[in-house]
Amino acid sequence: MIRDARVLRAGFVPREVEHRDAEINHLSSVLEPITNDEPADTAIVTGPSGAGKTCISKFVTEQLREEVLDVETTYVNCWRNYTRFRTLYQILDDLGASLDIHRQSTPHDELVDRLQQHDGPRTVVILDEVDQLEDPGLIYDLHSLPQFAIICIANKEEELFSRVDERLVSRLRSSEHVRMDKYHDEQLHDILRARAKWGLEEDVITDRQLYQIADAAAGDARLAIGILRTAAGKADRGNRTRIPNEVLVGAAEDARAQIKQRSLDSLTPHQRVVYAVVRDHGPLGPSTIHEHYIEKVDDPRTKRTVRTYLSKMVQYNLLEAEGTSRDREYSLVDSVTASPSRSDS
Repeated sequence: MIRDARVLRAGFVPREVEHRDAEINHLSSVLEPITNDEPADTAIVTGPSGAGKTCISKFVTEQLREEVLDVETTYVNCWRNYTRFRTLYQILDDLGASLDIHRQSTPHDELVDRLQQHDGPRTVVILDEVDQLEDPGLIYDLHSLPQFAIICIANKEEELFSRVDERLVSRLRSSEHVRMDKYHDEQLHDILRARAKWGLEEDVITDRQLYQIADAAAGDARLAIGILRTAAGKADRGNRTRIPNEVLVGAAEDARAQIKQRSLDSLTPHQRVVYAVVRDHGPLGPSTIHEHYIEKVDDPRTKRTVRTYLSKMVQYNLLEAEGTSRDREYSLVDSVTASPSRSDS
């Protein structure tokens, strides 16, 4: 049943990307100067979860590497590498310049100096989930190094800007902004059809079932692909030649649970404390959440930072918010969600 499992993975970057031509062209134009060995502007790529921000960024940089010999790329997930040291170390490691760096004793400034001294090819640095950086000033450090072109990926511009100082805000506001909206059902269907074409054997899933997955995913390509992958895996293990609807319904629930667990596993230590406060005491307003939070940690973050944590967890469907900004309360997301219809067989 499964022809190429790689195609069904969320992180797979296809040879052709559906329905993002304008965004691809925009981001390509931002990076174009480095093909002439010139500094490129910083690009800020924003949009909701599952809109294709990471896929588009990787797609464009891979195209660039195919076209230009002396260009390298490095990708950093700032949710996992949320400290300044971790992010700098990851970049240097990808560049092959981390061999004699000691994690316990090397100062941050020395890591920046290493990057400044880097004399290899111009490098595109993708900072995914950049609004998760504990010290956003790192962006300023990289922005000042002409041999690096920076792609900053975040859900919302305002949440990124709210956490950086004025000198960086002015630079970021003047950067190129590539904004993405949620996919429509028809667009998600096309994405799923392409994945099914290359990842599955012929006639494994019907066109109507692909539309049902698209409808259940509500504009989130990551979830849609997850449902398809989970359904194909279940049917394959059951020695089926096609994906029956009952498997599709169960796959939607499982895919949501898997994505939720990955998001929970990605939370930083401070975010986990905030999540636990809401889980144990919610619904709560942000001020009350912060009061509980500071009782549980030794080095508490500011109210503004905790609000950013809460917003991020809402974006990733871990929490839900009700009310206006003045009386907003946060609680855990209800586990009851839409699933593909059982009507088709």
